[in-house]
Amino acid sequence: MWEGRFITARRRGRWEYVSRARGIGAAVILAIDEAADGRHVILVDQYRVPLERRCIELPAGLVGDDAEGEDPVLAATRELEEEAGYRAGRMVDLGRFWSSPGMVSESFTLFRALDLVKVSDGGGVPGEDIHVHRVALAGLEDWLQARRDEGYAVDVKLLTLLGPGLI
Repeated sequence: MWEGRFITARRRGRWEYVSRARGIGAAVILAIDEAADGRHVILVDQYRVPLERRCIELPAGLVGDDAEGEDPVLAATRELEEEAGYRAGRMVDLGRFWSSPGMVSESFTLFRALDLVKVSDGGGVPGEDIHVHRVALAGLEDWLQARRDEGYAVDVKLLTLLGPGLI
């Protein structure tokens, strides 16, 4: 139906959905800082045009948007450092997931970043305006509620951290 640089609107029968153009995927990084002051998750927030507000998210980025055939672990490593300012000693592939299968065909590979080292302030590439947050896991639910109260959106992938507490 329509194709842009990064997304394509498609129709299959009566079903309409959106997919990533050129088969581009995404890498999402679950980074837990295991420091002397406790366990902290590394989160980012940035303005998301479709939501018309900032959104709290796990660090993430596109795989192969610049170089076709890019290894997802390399993209995850790059994005964690670029967005959040952390370098992982190792990345563990936790599997492939689909974001909202009734509306988009996009999938992402979830990586667990281990042995973190802070190497910069992060913030993304020029123009991204990414803010980095190091949040204590023990207080994550309250921290997220406070952000919601301030008008932030919260990405569904944060359920990876909230799930057990919701049950």
